Amino acid sequence: MPPPIPRLGASLPLPPDLDMCRRVAEHAEILGYESLWIADTGAGPDAFVVAAVAAGVTRRARIGTAVIPIYTRALPVHAAGAGSVAQLAPGRFVLGLGISSETIVDTWGGVPFRQPFARMRETVAVLRQMLAGERVSFEGKTVRTRNFRLVSPPPQPVPIYIAALMPPMLELAGEIADGVILNFMPVEAVPRMLAHVRQGAERAGRDGAALEVVARFQTLVTDEPPRAREAIRHMMGPYFATSVYNRFVAWCGFGEEARAIDAAWRAKDRARNVGAVTDDMVDRLAIIGTPAHCRERLAAFVEAGVSTPMIQPFLFDEAAIWRTFEALAPAGA
Repeated sequence: MPPPIPRLGASLPLPPDLDMCRRVAEHAEILGYESLWIADTGAGPDAFVVAAVAAGVTRRARIGTAVIPIYTRALPVHAAGAGSVAQLAPGRFVLGLGISSETIVDTWGGVPFRQPFARMRETVAVLRQMLAGERVSFEGKTVRTRNFRLVSPPPQPVPIYIAALMPPMLELAGEIADGVILNFMPVEAVPRMLAHVRQGAERAGRDGAALEVVARFQTLVTDEPPRAREAIRHMMGPYFATSVYNRFVAWCGFGEEARAIDAAWRAKDRARNVGAVTDDMVDRLAIIGTPAHCRERLAAFVEAGVSTPMIQPFLFDEAAIWRTFEALAPAGA
């Protein structure tokens, strides 16, 4: 049996609603989960609202966004949301930011998906000033603000993490962020990804090894892996058709699968798109199986360099969600 994972997180939101998120947040802390990480999917519950709900029912667990898209909120809205949650959970809140995808940003939000690296660099710089309570004026390549000051800044500094997949954003995270957030990578890609984080940190005179590495894992504790694979495959097909993730999975070694997924999506052939996600992809990018097998997989990612793995139950049945969290809980590891 692998040793217990020092920092194991739980991922929110979960269906069907905010009340379920509240119950899971409260119970996850009791089970020993060290942190709660909230995704902003663009169509689900607002991440800052979920974070506030979690803050209200926990006392020890860290609460982080993993992640908030940088394009879909104005800078003062980012600062107000993050600052409010940080007041509810002093010293426990982490602001995780990401570029998201064309679907969420451009198609749904109507915001041009442009200059992601400049946008991330400028967003992090400005938000640090805003969250520190400074009066901020900034005119950059991608964002601007004039004479803004947060009326009620958080009582303590808010760490800012960056979600990153490919080398340029990984290196930017190493250069300017307090931590990095990973997603949908095979275990063998982790050292290569973290090497880029260290490169960015070294260029800025920072210690890349000091950055926390958070990673979300779609997880199913089950005795029926084939059925679980089929459920996850239906999510991965459209997800990996987005250009950001299509390039990433190809970079991770799934080049042939990435091309097939993209071609089927462009042809509007949903069945072929889903079918192009192989069992090997699912097994290497998600965590599926018995509790013992799932713990071994999580331990392998920690060995590869992940500081804080988080469990995202890929389930829509409340009883099954509870079984997954309880089966993998740190107290029972």
